[in-house]
Amino acid sequence: MTITFITGANKGIGRETARRLIACGHTVLLGARDRERGEEAAAALGARFVPVDVTDDASVAAAADVAEHEGRIDVLINNAGVQGPFGDPGDLTAADARAVLDVNVIGVVRTTTAFLPLLRRSDDPVIINVSSGMGSLAFTHDPGRSESQVAVPLYASSKAALTMLTTQYAKALKDIRVNAADPGYTATDINGHSGSQTVTEGTDAIVALATEGPGAGTGRFIDRHGEIAWS
Repeated sequence: MTITFITGANKGIGRETARRLIACGHTVLLGARDRERGEEAAAALGARFVPVDVTDDASVAAAADVAEHEGRIDVLINNAGVQGPFGDPGDLTAADARAVLDVNVIGVVRTTTAFLPLLRRSDDPVIINVSSGMGSLAFTHDPGRSESQVAVPLYASSKAALTMLTTQYAKALKDIRVNAADPGYTATDINGHSGSQTVTEGTDAIVALATEGPGAGTGRFIDRHGEIAWS
């Protein structure tokens, strides 16, 4: 049985990913910062709730200690993310930038490092970073794509950093498959449910990466339609 840990999984894309992977037979450890919401989601889905705040070293270490009960982790899904403020860039502060990067990039480093020992006990370890087309230079400069129509400097730059982090991890962690998924413009709390895709459509790429067989590629960036060029 595949054992999967998902951060930020009490709602939206994380919760739907948990639901779908449980349906595929995964044992899911549902990570969330909000205990009440996390426990509710885990109970509703048949997952195991693990409290985790990806911005806190002690919280992430404690989550890895809890996951130790399973003996290993086969799939780590770094899903927790925040959009941060948007609007006039002149109003952005260093504190705003730190808050976004601490979740979207540093939180991934913090969680990945803590879970590597458990992943290395798996016969086929996988890390999936939930990135975004908003981090693509090509997409955000293509007038035919929705990513080019909005300006969210901190979110977009954090996701660009995350996609690069993914490629670097894929090169360095030769014993683990490391890939990134772009959910696409999905209706969730992060965009006020304005997205054109359903939350199920938004999890297609993540679920595909989480259910691939041994030997599938590493260092890839995919959306629900297939592989995206690193650009």
